[in-house]
Amino acid sequence: MPWYNDLRPSADLAKKDYALIFPDMTTEEKKRCINNLLLLRQGLAKDIQQKKSDKNLIVATWNIKEFGQTTQRLPETYFYLAEIINCFDLVALQEVKSGLDDLNILMRLLGNNWDYIMNDITEGKDGNSERSAYLFNNKRIEFAGLAGEIVLWDELTKNSEVKQLKRTPYITGFRSGWKIFSVINLHLHPGENNEDIKHRKKEVELLLQAIMEKISHNRFWNSNLILVGDFNLYTGADKDDPTIQLFYNDGFKEIESLVGLDTNVSETEAYDRIFLTDNDYFKVGIDSNSKKVAGVFNPFKYVFTDGQEKTYKKFMKKQYGGSKNLDIDSNLTSYYKHPWRKNQLSDHFPIWFELLIDSSDKFLSDKLNEYNSN
Repeated sequence: MPWYNDLRPSADLAKKDYALIFPDMTTEEKKRCINNLLLLRQGLAKDIQQKKSDKNLIVATWNIKEFGQTTQRLPETYFYLAEIINCFDLVALQEVKSGLDDLNILMRLLGNNWDYIMNDITEGKDGNSERSAYLFNNKRIEFAGLAGEIVLWDELTKNSEVKQLKRTPYITGFRSGWKIFSVINLHLHPGENNEDIKHRKKEVELLLQAIMEKISHNRFWNSNLILVGDFNLYTGADKDDPTIQLFYNDGFKEIESLVGLDTNVSETEAYDRIFLTDNDYFKVGIDSNSKKVAGVFNPFKYVFTDGQEKTYKKFMKKQYGGSKNLDIDSNLTSYYKHPWRKNQLSDHFPIWFELLIDSSDKFLSDKLNEYNSN
C-alpha cells in the first residue's frame, strides 16, 4: 500500500519522528485526503480487476498531464495518484517532463515495492521536453534487461518528410511468471486538422515498418509486444480510422473491451490505446461473459468530484491567473472543471487490461496432445 505517514495526526507524530514528505499539511487537508482516499479505494476495488498472485498482471497506461512541470498540484493529489497506480502492476506513463520532482514524490509514496525506469527527454520544440516512464511493482514483475528507444534510420525514411517520431518511442522488456514481453510506450503527434492526421499516420507507418523489419531479422528481444500510450487518435473514416487499420494489418490487436471508450476527461475521444500481439501463450484475461478484462478508470467519480469546487475555492483563487471573477459560482465551476482539476490529476484517464502470466494448463495440455498424436 502507499505511504500514509503524512496523514497521521499530530499525536502520532509526537510519539515517533516519522519521515514526512508534506510536513505542512493542515489537519483539515489531512482529514479531507483520508476521506477521499477511502472513497477512491472503494472505487478502485469496484472498477479495476484485482490482482491474483502468479496468475495475472494488471497493466495500465496513463498520460499524467505535465507531470513534473505544473506547479498547481496539492499535496493530497499525490496520494490519489499513488493510490491509483498502486492498483496496477505495471504502468506506462507519458508526458513525464524534464523536472523529476513529481516522479520522486510519487515513488516515495509508493514505497519500496515499486521501481521505475525511464528514458531521457526528447529535446526540441516538437519533443515538448517529454519523456516516457514505466512504474512497476517489483514484487510482481521485474525489468528484464531490454531498454532502448526506437530510432528510425536513413534507408527507412529516405522518401519521407518525417525522419523521426516527435516523441521517441521507448521499448522496455519485462518478466513475470512464465512471461517475458516488451512494451513500447508512445505519445504520437497531436492535432485534428488534416496535416496533423497525415503526419500522425506517417509516424505510425514508419514505426510499424521499423518494428516489422526488426521482427523479420529477429532483432527484437522477444515477439510478445504491447504498444501502449497516448496515440492522439480521432475516430472517423476521415480522421484516424485508416491509421488504426495499419496496426491491424501488421498483426496487432486492440483489446475489444476498450474500443470506443473515451479516455480523455472531457469524454470526447479515445486518445489512449493498447495494441498487442496475441498467441496461444500470450493472452488477455477473459471474464465469465467471455469478455476481455480491461477498462478505463475515471478518478473524478471519487476525488475532485463535481460539486466540490467550493471546497477548493481558496486554492483555485490563489492559483488563478485569468480575468474572470471566481466569486461568481458559474466561473468557479467552469475553472474547477477545466483546467484546475485536470491540472491536479490529468486530462486523461488511465486505461488498463489483465495480462495472463501463467500458461501451465495450456502448455501441459499441448504437450500431452503431442505425445498422444505420435
